[in-house]
Amino acid sequence: MKVINYLMHADMQGVKLSDWVLAHRNKINLILSTEGALRVRGLNICSTRQFGKLLSTLFDGDLLPYNHRSSPRTELKGNVYTATEYHSGQLIVQHNEQAYTNLWPMRIGFLCMQPSEKGGETPIADSRIIYQKIPRAIRDRFEEKGVMYVRNFSDIDLPWQEVYNTHDRAEVESYCLEHAIQFEWLANGQLRTKQVLPAVVKHPVTKELIWFNQAHLFHISALNKDVGEELLLSRGQENVPRNCYYGDGSEIGAKSIQVIRDIYEQYKICFSWLQGDLLLLDNMLFSHGRMPFIGKRQVFVGMAKPYSVGTNLE
Repeated sequence: MKVINYLMHADMQGVKLSDWVLAHRNKINLILSTEGALRVRGLNICSTRQFGKLLSTLFDGDLLPYNHRSSPRTELKGNVYTATEYHSGQLIVQHNEQAYTNLWPMRIGFLCMQPSEKGGETPIADSRIIYQKIPRAIRDRFEEKGVMYVRNFSDIDLPWQEVYNTHDRAEVESYCLEHAIQFEWLANGQLRTKQVLPAVVKHPVTKELIWFNQAHLFHISALNKDVGEELLLSRGQENVPRNCYYGDGSEIGAKSIQVIRDIYEQYKICFSWLQGDLLLLDNMLFSHGRMPFIGKRQVFVGMAKPYSVGTNLE
């Protein structure tokens, strides 16, 4: 796996950060569009403003807001966010950012301002390899049917007001209609959405087929067994906060989902953060996650270059 060899050491002696970025922009974007990942060390970025300007210059466009959210984050400045704010003891499994939507960032960057005392790595995995290693029978079924993502926004998950960054139902409905999301307002004022998307897509540059979905995160089996069973008993399957099905509404077996999770685990690439490290990913070619950690950890995130292949499963 060549990605781990793509560690760029930046010589900043007597060079402005902006000049360095402009001088290396083409090379970096070529690496990302073909190999998928690059770690840069030695840039000496000191602020969210510098980080945001670096990414917007590097990717030649404004950073994207975190719309249609699936996890808690805090916006710092200029569409720079904290990394996902789940408990430090919780593993965040591999995923391609916003693969549960029909519009996602092609580029994503992470800046480590403070590494944790222990753990807290950001493992990555090549989506091409994940696609190739998933057993043919499982892969073919997902390719044929796609994935239906079902969300019930409630008090035990992100509320719809936070996910869509509005308190106006009309704005939510407009967004859903624009992005081919089915929606239903329930009697209790809560919102249920459904969206069918491909499980496999073709990368626009390399033309390779890649595994690009979040079925293994949304599936009810992603929850702790006791928590999942309690939710099913108390709310019923159609009312759990998140779940997914094949695109035709048929159930995805937990065993198939576990095979996919095991492959992500088997083919992950892990490295320890150093303060100031910059990790850049082609969000389609590489997934990312987060290992549990001890101590304070501060990682910033920025996303750029919106992309979509639509909802056509062919």
